[in-house]
Amino acid sequence: MQRTESLGRVSGFIDKDTEITGDIKFKDSFRIDGKFKGKILSGNSLIVGETGEVEADIEAGSISINGRVKGSLSAKDRIEIFSQGRVTGKLVTPKLIIEEGAFFQGSCQMEVKALE
Repeated sequence: MQRTESLGRVSGFIDKDTEITGDIKFKDSFRIDGKFKGKILSGNSLIVGETGEVEADIEAGSISINGRVKGSLSAKDRIEIFSQGRVTGKLVTPKLIIEEGAFFQGSCQMEVKALE
């Protein structure tokens, strides 16, 4: 996951021993290593670390997953599911990258028009 972490400054962080329910809005990159349930909205990068567990509707510029995510995900740029990533839900993105060993169950819409 080093490639994604170098894309920008991480402005927020949920640690692995933290559980949060609610809505998150952020401008810079945000990383989740704990548990989050709710809604996430951003024009920038969301990173879900190996210990991250997210159940949410997500709208972001890009989403990188190395933990567990369940919900509806929409990314303007790309969604990356790394080898440790587990994703269940609906994805809408123009670019989808799934590494060998990753798990994805759901649907994916990859039309650019879908984001407009």
